[in-house]
Amino acid sequence: MFKKLKNRDFITEEEEKSLLVEVEPHMKRLRYEKSHWDDAIHLYREREQRKWAESNLEVISRIRTESFGPGTEHLTYVHILDLHKDGVIKPHIDSIRYCGDVITGVSLLSDAIMRLRHKDRKEELILDLMMPRRSLYRLGGPGRYDFTHEVLADSESTWNGEKVPRGRRVSIICRDIPKAANRSNEEEIQLKPIPEEI
Repeated sequence: MFKKLKNRDFITEEEEKSLLVEVEPHMKRLRYEKSHWDDAIHLYREREQRKWAESNLEVISRIRTESFGPGTEHLTYVHILDLHKDGVIKPHIDSIRYCGDVITGVSLLSDAIMRLRHKDRKEELILDLMMPRRSLYRLGGPGRYDFTHEVLADSESTWNGEKVPRGRRVSIICRDIPKAANRSNEEEIQLKPIPEEI
């Protein structure tokens, strides 16, 4: 359901700094939004990026190699999600029209707690997952399709009875291409255009 790959320190401190140096100038020009198109996120900013510095592209490639099987078709754009220290990701299941079988990424700047709830047995089947700073997370299989996932607010973030301080968190997220059967001819949701800078 949730495959723990290299949970802690999947990337080094230097690699984290390098990713942030590349994404921060773009993110700072965006304001934090209070609502998402599917109401899944509060106090966030996001963009997508296709071109990366060579050193950071190596990290992106490593995420994909660890998380996807051979021959997987990836979405060429990497999703960058910046969650404010007071922001939350609400319980949701990512749309099968825009994401494939696996959602994976690395957590920058802060530890966080991800909570999974079964979509039909929300109060019975609950699993909390510790996501340390610089860790890799991967949702696939039942964890992708049968459970909602959320990132808890700082006030709710505890692990084994101990408080887990949660600050601002930036996620570098990779996805595979949705199955052809899920790519309908319906009108696509119009996301904000994200200027791409070299």
